[in-house]
Amino acid sequence: MTKTRVKVIGAGLAGCEAAFQLAGRGFDVELYEMKPEKYSPAHKYEGFAELVCSNSLKSRNVDSACGLLKEEMRRLGSIVVPAAEKTSVPAGGALAVNRKDFSDEITKIIRTHPNITVISGEVKEFPEKNAVICTGPLTSDAFAESISRRFGKNGQFMSFFDASAPIVTAESIDRSVVFGQSRYDKGGDDYLNCPFTKEEYERFWNELVKAEPAELHAFDKNPNVYEGCMPVEVLAKRGIESVRYGCMKPVGLTDPRTGKRPYAAVQLRKENAEGTMYNLVGFQTHLKFGEQKRVFSLIPGLEHAEFVRYGVMHRNTYICSRTLLDKNFMLKGSDNVFFGGQITGVEGYVESAASGIIAGRALADRLMGKEPISLPTTTMLGALIDYVCDWTDGGDYVEFDPMGANMGILPPLEENIRDKREKYAALAKRALDDLESVLKDDK
Repeated sequence: MTKTRVKVIGAGLAGCEAAFQLAGRGFDVELYEMKPEKYSPAHKYEGFAELVCSNSLKSRNVDSACGLLKEEMRRLGSIVVPAAEKTSVPAGGALAVNRKDFSDEITKIIRTHPNITVISGEVKEFPEKNAVICTGPLTSDAFAESISRRFGKNGQFMSFFDASAPIVTAESIDRSVVFGQSRYDKGGDDYLNCPFTKEEYERFWNELVKAEPAELHAFDKNPNVYEGCMPVEVLAKRGIESVRYGCMKPVGLTDPRTGKRPYAAVQLRKENAEGTMYNLVGFQTHLKFGEQKRVFSLIPGLEHAEFVRYGVMHRNTYICSRTLLDKNFMLKGSDNVFFGGQITGVEGYVESAASGIIAGRALADRLMGKEPISLPTTTMLGALIDYVCDWTDGGDYVEFDPMGANMGILPPLEENIRDKREKYAALAKRALDDLESVLKDDK
């Protein structure tokens, strides 16, 4: 009996998850990836599942939004979560990875799977059937045009901007000033902290808001900046206290030189397991490279920092999923054409990967004559799907902003729990119990 052949377009986080789900169910998967023949403006490494913005997959704790989502993914058969744990670097309560090792691990799993054939090169035409489109927020112009043509009157795309933070070498950090500590001592000395006095902070802020941004391409003018990955210079222009209460908050830190909390602080997180590189946490930016060197060298302890990568900013594109996609990320009215990843409007590494799991599973189920699973909105992934997809009958265009995992999108508990930690723990337990019930019925 001939196996059904399916296509997955894009070997990012979502595409790899979708391909793995389909291949594990016996389908012959053609996984299309335009690297290394062509790269997006933000991608540099030829491996699959490349992490661009940050090396963190956020909290490990199951009673946090992203921690809960990762546990749901694990139970749904994710390859991203185990690969991240295998290639993790110390990051307190967060799951951060060595980017290269993580990409290499995913690439190895995909390339060695007997049911997956990797095809290099850019896809320019919209697939007619049995496919999962995971081309990401930096979908190539040619393929984006083919998507728009397929959508007709609902072919609108919505753009927002994403930015990545600079990385410095560990040996160039002045450890006589910078100290190791996680906030409230949670996680040991996984983070390095650059402490500011009031005068140092005010000088830094003044230079940050005056710094010159890099020039945008014509099609990138008037960006709609996504709040969750806002360039630090954009945040700073909201007021002198904005970054001090944001990425530079000193709460939970004690400068060992003074025994007191600094006025502000920049945290540095390991970029690799060896600790030879650190990224500036929360310092996504689109300043000119020379301006980044000038301004960020005003951070105490980074006066002589060696920057191995400067921050960059790039356009992200997503479709009007509320109009176009059903609750399994399938294009309404199509012959089993699905979408996965950030092009759907889910925001974040983990969220992107999770959507790929659902799209891959759903396509497999439909081809096997089964009804795809329907995740309850009490689960984090179910709540994300409910937010992003299927708000109309395919008529009116429904605009929305990208959404990442957060406890606020879950329906309230029947019992009113005042303690935040206890409440989140109860929400997580309910989510996992409900997920297990669905998976049990799906067997």
